[in-house]
Amino acid sequence: MNAERWKPEKIFVYRHPVDMRKQIQGLSNLVTEHLDRDPGDECLYVFSNKGRDKIKLLIWHRNGFWLLYKKLQKQRFQWPDWFNDDALSLTHEQLDQLIDGYNLNGMRPHKKLHYKHAV
Repeated sequence: MNAERWKPEKIFVYRHPVDMRKQIQGLSNLVTEHLDRDPGDECLYVFSNKGRDKIKLLIWHRNGFWLLYKKLQKQRFQWPDWFNDDALSLTHEQLDQLIDGYNLNGMRPHKKLHYKHAV
């Protein structure tokens, strides 16, 4: 099995808390209706509950959906706070860090500056 086939094209974190009783169809509807994306596009979609102690990952692979679920016992996921829209795009490394419990809010790059003239 080729491990590269399992890498999603893009990773999107859904900004708003989600009822964790939602399964594949309910989460797919969120992707379609709120993110205006196709849930079968081989991108990975990340959802969390209000308490940020549960996380679900949804991805289409070849001929069906994968739904992964993780529930933390005492800690919380540190949800990024630099959202501009309903979803935030992450790198594979940032997703690993998020799932491992790192606080991505302190790991932002410097803001982009536009050079106008020499000071």
